[in-house]
Amino acid sequence: MNTSIPDIDTILAIDPGSSGGIAVYNSGSSVRALSMRDTEGDTLYLLRELTPNPTRCMAFIESVGGYVGKAQPASSAFKFGRGFGFLLGVLQERGVRVELVLPRAWQKRLSLGTASACASKSEWKAKLRAEAQRRYPGIKVTLAVADALLILDHGLAALRITSGL
Repeated sequence: MNTSIPDIDTILAIDPGSSGGIAVYNSGSSVRALSMRDTEGDTLYLLRELTPNPTRCMAFIESVGGYVGKAQPASSAFKFGRGFGFLLGVLQERGVRVELVLPRAWQKRLSLGTASACASKSEWKAKLRAEAQRRYPGIKVTLAVADALLILDHGLAALRITSGL
């Protein structure tokens, strides 16, 4: 593994939220992409499964606020924040190193442009999905996992790791 942090075997990239996903890189094996789980209990079990040796893991989590380009009811923002906090809490309790990544940071590193350059949010999401498909042709890329895969690419580049795909 070619990295500036030699003690990492597993890298998670998480697009939080109920419609988000998790991408997983394990040293010496392929990349996997999983949709976010429906319940906190299912998410807890998944994160335990994905981090069997948590001190040798690192997670890149998209850092977003309650405002996502349009006005949201307070209840939606609260639910999103609760889920985001839950993910952080589980990973930190497990001893996983966590790095928060702003969307503009991972999008800039991957030269993806900006959402404002697209005619609609659905056009932007389709662009991100197509880019994830291009980078990971062996993985079934859905809208749920596309951002997570691109966040993973950002994390791998930040750590100077090549996925081998």
